[in-house]
Amino acid sequence: MNLHEYQAKELLGAYAIPVPQGRPATDATEARSAAEELAGSSWMVKAQVHAGGRGKAGGVKRARTPDEVAAAAQSMLGTRLVTRQTTTQGQPISTVLVESTSEIESEFYLSLLVDRTRRQIAIMGSAAGGMDIEEVAASEPWKIVTEFIDPAAGLQPYQVRRIAFALGLEANQRKQLGTILLGLYDLFLEKDLSLLELNPLVKTTDGALLALDAKIDVDDNALFRHQDLRDLDDPSQHDEREVQAKRFDLNYITLDGNIACMVNGAGLAMGTMDIIKLHGGEPANFLDVGGGTDSQKVSEAFKLITSDPNVKAILVNIFGGIVRCDLIAEGIIQAVRETGIDVPVVVRLEGTNGERGRDLLAKSGLAVIPAESLADAAEKAVAAVN
Repeated sequence: MNLHEYQAKELLGAYAIPVPQGRPATDATEARSAAEELAGSSWMVKAQVHAGGRGKAGGVKRARTPDEVAAAAQSMLGTRLVTRQTTTQGQPISTVLVESTSEIESEFYLSLLVDRTRRQIAIMGSAAGGMDIEEVAASEPWKIVTEFIDPAAGLQPYQVRRIAFALGLEANQRKQLGTILLGLYDLFLEKDLSLLELNPLVKTTDGALLALDAKIDVDDNALFRHQDLRDLDDPSQHDEREVQAKRFDLNYITLDGNIACMVNGAGLAMGTMDIIKLHGGEPANFLDVGGGTDSQKVSEAFKLITSDPNVKAILVNIFGGIVRCDLIAEGIIQAVRETGIDVPVVVRLEGTNGERGRDLLAKSGLAVIPAESLADAAEKAVAAVN
């Protein structure tokens, strides 16, 4: 689960990590009042969406009067922001963050994340802050320093010093960085985070370190322990179909293609999408109905994928291990009849009760296209679209 920047900074402040003075606002009047309450002679108005690259997309504006703050907020609120990390439809802006500006001397990158290979928390730091860290990692990897924290020992002073020296900090800033890193580490552990990123962490002209921007991702599997964080979720930032899928315990992600996929098993779903592309098609979604699915779940999955107007064909690829293919067939028949699907449906059933499932489809009277293999299914789905 992602948090908005203003929510992330509230958490940082609770752990004594310095952040700029700021206030969230949901309309122009609130934005003007926020500017009047905050110190300084200029302010930044920042669109709150779950995506990076806001500045380059016009989602961050500087204002020199409260009226300019209100105007900037008015121009953003109620619109959708398209960045390099969003779809072409962009993300809706319902809140802006109004912040006092800071006099910046230098910018750094700092993050904590889970390294699943080592089973440790990794701290990454770079003096190339404010830039796309992925580009830095690809073109100038030596500019990034990484420290791995032993869970039994915790964050050690020597690791803080290594990061501080890599960032080129002076003695006073090295001490500040130690306090910041300890706070970040405690926050990461106590709130079960999967990513905590400060980009940039800045050094101001008066020598203070400040978290100018923050991104926090919370581990979804740990949200049952953190009702306070669950309450921070913003449904408007999620695809409506993905929200609907969660209600029925379906793993669904919207993509940009036109061939919808319904598969049981994440690995099989990935393989299905790959073979669709191999045959010249484009998958419209990732949809894993799970190993223990039933006919009702399949019916809901069909309703979900047919709600996407871009879908021109549906490929069902089921391998019956735990799940029975005849139950899948019953769900397909129920869904097609209930929704009045008017796009081609290609079905490949293999495994437990596979023959019975195929027989049910054949006798249903529905225009379902049977497939003998995954390659055959992909070819028929792509041909149906074309």
